[in-house]
Amino acid sequence: MSERIRPITMPKWGLSMEEGTVNRWLASEGDTVQAGTAVVEVESDKIAGSLEIPTGGILRQRVASEAEVLPVGALLGVVSEADVSDAEIDVFVAEFQSRFVLGVSEEDKAAAGPETVVVDGHTLSYLRRGESGEAVLLIHGFGGDKNNWLFNHEVLAAGRVVYALDLPGHGASDKTIDDPTLEALAKAVIGFADALKLGDFHLIGHSFGGATSMATALRSPDRVRSLTLIASAGLGSEIDAEYVRGFAHTNSRKELKALTIRLFADENLVTRQLVDDLLRFKRLDGVQNALEAIASAFLDGDRQRTILAPQVAKLGKPIQIIWGAKDRIIPASHSNALGEAAKVHVFPNAGHMVQMEAANEVNRILLN
Repeated sequence: MSERIRPITMPKWGLSMEEGTVNRWLASEGDTVQAGTAVVEVESDKIAGSLEIPTGGILRQRVASEAEVLPVGALLGVVSEADVSDAEIDVFVAEFQSRFVLGVSEEDKAAAGPETVVVDGHTLSYLRRGESGEAVLLIHGFGGDKNNWLFNHEVLAAGRVVYALDLPGHGASDKTIDDPTLEALAKAVIGFADALKLGDFHLIGHSFGGATSMATALRSPDRVRSLTLIASAGLGSEIDAEYVRGFAHTNSRKELKALTIRLFADENLVTRQLVDDLLRFKRLDGVQNALEAIASAFLDGDRQRTILAPQVAKLGKPIQIIWGAKDRIIPASHSNALGEAAKVHVFPNAGHMVQMEAANEVNRILLN
């Protein structure tokens, strides 16, 4: 029965998510839905995202109502094969609901939390997912952290071991930065890989993390198997320098929200909790000094100081570039900087945080 009737459940996006809101259903009862179809939009306290089904079938029952708030793991709906009777569906739903206990699921209990490693005397925080396979490193952008990958990390860990790293000065890593240059951050990434004995690895970098990934590949080309650059810095000179400096400097909630909405094509995705989390990070000891140092090293006036495209184009590595056409931080035209050396994917309705706004589509590219 389990193969013929499949539950759709409230996902867990990020370590802190305990419940979510059913924003809207994207399919009606009785609809035939294909594998990979987004059937329901769910909102956590941080951001909204659409939930895809892994296998096709018929959406037989929408158990959860729109606007309903449910805990992680709760039943949202049921998909089945066409020959399953309504009575069988009702029994399945009743049994699922009777077994479901609010609290931490067995899967959550088994999932490890963040870990740390010391590199050159500084503690770096990271989150690992996956049991075996090639190593993948996720490198977040300026002012970000491992949570920038909350829609991508678990999905990418199927058949691979995926590490989401907090760069020096960011997230839960040490806030003291001896050298704020790209070269030093690339050295930290290599040191991280060395400490975990990773050998070679794939790099997926977003924004400033893309520039860091390119610098890492140029520093140790024998270690980097492929590069994926998402709305990447380091490919052209144009950038919203006002955003970079403003984010580094401000500790005002109002100013921080005004800056954060520039990251998304849909400004409604910027929730109060998202801004509160950023503000809490910004007010930690050492954060402002670290971010201002990195911004100063990276910017030359109102432009990017370091352009790595010419060197990276000659690496001979598999490279793909992903961008949101509505990016207000770094122009999407930079996606063409590597010419024929890279495969380019531009999503028309996404902004700078394209891996969140078009997560399902981005994940399909990353898994190929």
